[in-house]
Amino acid sequence: MEFDYIIAGAGSAGCVLANRLSASGRYQVLLLEAGPKDRYPWLHIPIGYAKTMFHPRYNWRYYTEPDPGMNGRSIYWPRGKVLGGSSAINGLIYVRGQAEDYESWAHMGNQGWSWREVLPYFIRSERNVRGADSFHGGTGPQGVSDIGMPNTLAQAFIDACAEAGIPKNSDFNGESQEGAGPYQLITWKGRRCSSATGYLKPARSRKNLFIETDAQVCRVKFAGTRASAVVFSQGGRMKTAVARREVILSAGALQSPQLLQLSGIGDATTLRNLGIDVLLDRPQVGQNLQDHLQIRVMHRCNEPLTTNDDLRSWSRKIGMAVQYVSKRAGPMAVGINQAGAFVRTRADLERPDIQFHFAALSSDLPGAPLHDFSGFTSSVCQLRPTSRGHLKITSNDPFARPEIHPGYLSTEEDQKTVVAALQVTRRIAQQPALARFIVEEYKPGVDTQTDAALLEFARNNGVTIFHPAGTCRMGIDDHAIVDPSLKVKGVAGLRVVDCSIMPTLVSGNTHAPAVMIAEKAADMILDDV
Repeated sequence: MEFDYIIAGAGSAGCVLANRLSASGRYQVLLLEAGPKDRYPWLHIPIGYAKTMFHPRYNWRYYTEPDPGMNGRSIYWPRGKVLGGSSAINGLIYVRGQAEDYESWAHMGNQGWSWREVLPYFIRSERNVRGADSFHGGTGPQGVSDIGMPNTLAQAFIDACAEAGIPKNSDFNGESQEGAGPYQLITWKGRRCSSATGYLKPARSRKNLFIETDAQVCRVKFAGTRASAVVFSQGGRMKTAVARREVILSAGALQSPQLLQLSGIGDATTLRNLGIDVLLDRPQVGQNLQDHLQIRVMHRCNEPLTTNDDLRSWSRKIGMAVQYVSKRAGPMAVGINQAGAFVRTRADLERPDIQFHFAALSSDLPGAPLHDFSGFTSSVCQLRPTSRGHLKITSNDPFARPEIHPGYLSTEEDQKTVVAALQVTRRIAQQPALARFIVEEYKPGVDTQTDAALLEFARNNGVTIFHPAGTCRMGIDDHAIVDPSLKVKGVAGLRVVDCSIMPTLVSGNTHAPAVMIAEKAADMILDDV
């Protein structure tokens, strides 16, 4: 089994690489995915997010270690385990981040990663229902659609933001991100457009592209210091595939560093203690872990306008199904979070530092059973946390889960920001447009008023919004794991292409940036031929 390129992981980035690297027909490309094919119907129905959030077949279902910043709680971290990866199970939001995010990467010395240089890759990837303009593409593989008519409560949230002095914004990926408005989603004609749908499906018939599912990569093999092959498990057997040109890790912010460590690239002492031969002493592998922590404020609603109400009524459920089957429209076609906002917690800030996801439903956890009352949720997260965590393997067994230490709320800045974010949430809810629908604040509740009490609420109730990044940091310094061309430093023939390479987390959802990273990486890889 010999190939020019071997890609470990068929997620948001891996599917992009498989398409672009195989497009010319010149190179033999192998794509390895630990999960199954994406045949489960709920993977393609936008509202099916709730069906896959805890599904053992399509979700890795990670848990963090007990985290001090969360009062010792372990936080559930869902990650996609299927063709399409997390883009097959995520909340569908299409957001790129802020131009300043990428400018900061470039200022760190990462040549080629400025906003001006990455924008063309966002545009190339995109097939926006609104058509092409200076910020958007109209013919790319990634379908991007409007939600249509927002839910009544979602529109009320947008109007309440305006009443609170937050400008309305119909395009978070346009000239400016700041403001409140409806999200665009990675859907097309009422169906989820994961990377497997947008990028992999059109390429599957190519004779030079080989896709193996239920094939978990266990480690990379080296000839000297050159990546020469990968060992993967499939059907209870260990198999080896040889890479003539490059091995590319696109397994995500958790598993790409895990694979580096299993392959002998990591903290030398830790690896030796686990019986792993050390190839490179790189203590920073798995460090710099960043994630968006969401704090969910829930309200009881005085009218049956919520998804809670829809799913409690058989007639409404049947109506939703009929509307979706007949027209690919309605609540099942748009997912859960329909509106959002990017807001500054202080007037002296130069750009938004928090993000809202508004959902016309309420539950104790994302994807958990809905409450038996009419409820809605304003979820808020800090966009650029200063807290850092880490990840490390604890065994040389590739099937053993790594330890995840998220480090949430470990800095004073993050603690102050989360309290301020909750105060902004309450200010929005007090505006007439939204207040007229509110019976009461269900959580945190009116008794939670002081800064200390709000911070304690965040520690006891905060959860991930599913954006881990940074664990194979890109940079030009000696501690960086990959260089600006995403090559792993100190070895040859090995790159990392996914959100783990982010030096700092982008200001928004991470699927669109992951696609951009892979689009740019594909060009860099092919330019090296």
